[in-house]
Amino acid sequence: MHLASIIKKTGYTFSRPAPHRSRRSKVARLAIAALAAGFAISLALPADVAHAADPVGADASNPAFGTNVIVFTPDMATADIKAQVDDIWNQQKSNEMGTQRYALLFEPGTYGTASDPLVIQVGYYTEVAGLGQDPSDVVIHGQVSAFNPNGTGSLTVFWRSVSNLTIYPAGSTVKGTASDCAFSNTEAWAASQAAPMRRVDVEGPSTFMPYCDHNNYASGGYIADSVFNGSMVMGSQQQYYMRNSVLPVNNGLNGVWNQVFSGVTNAPATNFGNGGVFTTLPTTPISKEKPYLYLDDQGQYAVFVPSLAKDSSGVSWANGHTPGTSIPLSQFYLATPADTPATINAALAAGLNLLLTPGVYDLDSSIDIT
Repeated sequence: MHLASIIKKTGYTFSRPAPHRSRRSKVARLAIAALAAGFAISLALPADVAHAADPVGADASNPAFGTNVIVFTPDMATADIKAQVDDIWNQQKSNEMGTQRYALLFEPGTYGTASDPLVIQVGYYTEVAGLGQDPSDVVIHGQVSAFNPNGTGSLTVFWRSVSNLTIYPAGSTVKGTASDCAFSNTEAWAASQAAPMRRVDVEGPSTFMPYCDHNNYASGGYIADSVFNGSMVMGSQQQYYMRNSVLPVNNGLNGVWNQVFSGVTNAPATNFGNGGVFTTLPTTPISKEKPYLYLDDQGQYAVFVPSLAKDSSGVSWANGHTPGTSIPLSQFYLATPADTPATINAALAAGLNLLLTPGVYDLDSSIDIT
């Protein structure tokens, strides 16, 4: 797997078994979720877990994420942040087949202003995420934009993600070579597949198509647990799945081939006739939001694991924190591409959870998650 991933392994209890009982009798729950570029899996499996007496995990105060994870703080100058994100964008904007991977993480606070916006252009294999417990903890005045810089549509805009923050759209992003072709004061997530948007609150206009390209096609996307308070342009998006989110009233969303909504407030009504392309369920029968990295109330890194939800609608954070469990990062082993499968397996066998930092892992044997 080329993405940085969080792997959380829990049992029915974290307490040690009594001495006379087998340590291998517990059933563990395994959840896997991406730290970069949006790949996510969650599942429950029976497991035999051997616990070491004192497993050694990450430093929750100052974890060694490596050079491909960049953490920004609200006291940094907007120009300095912009310089760093632009360097990564210039490397990754056309790097579809490259091996570089990045996570751009923002500590709780406010970034940019209406007059000096922070415009973040997100290239291949790049995640942008807030480190708050709720989307309101990280506020960006500007844009977190995904698009094809060549001005040739969005059919190859893959493998990137944005999550867990609030965006007040501001500023302008020029696309291609035409100076009059820009996303102005708009959150532009003009992507096609494998580029999810999760736990995002957009307080202004949004577009999901490259509306000023000559070839303005876009081919699929995924949004979950998000709120939109502004106009929305789906436009040329050929297919889309939106789950457990809130849209503005009279949003005017259109569809080309197939638009699916479940548990989405103000979603278009189901329409299969006369060219209709909408499939809408009032609730999502069963779902589990992606685990995410965040800073807890003591300023320590932790992984929050949302609870399973049934017959749900709207966002998980509508009435306060998302229900779930917080796991200290000290209970995780931070792996790097230099680690061997034997090293990673030893950490798992010691009872640690696993977080794969960004990179390409070339493994000569399996990682054994039981």
